[in-house]
Amino acid sequence: VTFQDGAGATLALSAWKGRVALINLWATWCGPCRKEMPALAALQKDLGSKDFEVVAVSLDMKGIPASSAFLKETGADALALYADPKGELLNTLNAPGLPVTILVDRQGREAARMVGPAEWNSPEAQALIKAALAEK
Repeated sequence: VTFQDGAGATLALSAWKGRVALINLWATWCGPCRKEMPALAALQKDLGSKDFEVVAVSLDMKGIPASSAFLKETGADALALYADPKGELLNTLNAPGLPVTILVDRQGREAARMVGPAEWNSPEAQALIKAALAEK
């Protein structure tokens, strides 16, 4: 699974092996994505560390500049910018639409999946991530 960082460099999900990652697929035109981005940014602020990152990947065909502006506009600029302008992650991760969020454990396995928006900074969401972090 590959995508780009904000500078256009190619990354793979394997770069997060040994860490817990919350992979979120979104786009600027997605209304529910717009609603959940601030909660994802708050989760990153609260729990982001060398062991955990919210990896929010834009599937917007407008590219990195539009996705960067969207993060700022929605108050989610605490998130690193990642992009897949070809939308290949939708098929690779078997995502039926946007937003979709996948919790990946330290071994690179899918631990949980949510289709649709969620309150990612809620106590329930944080408990799920803390449980994944507790596993070594």
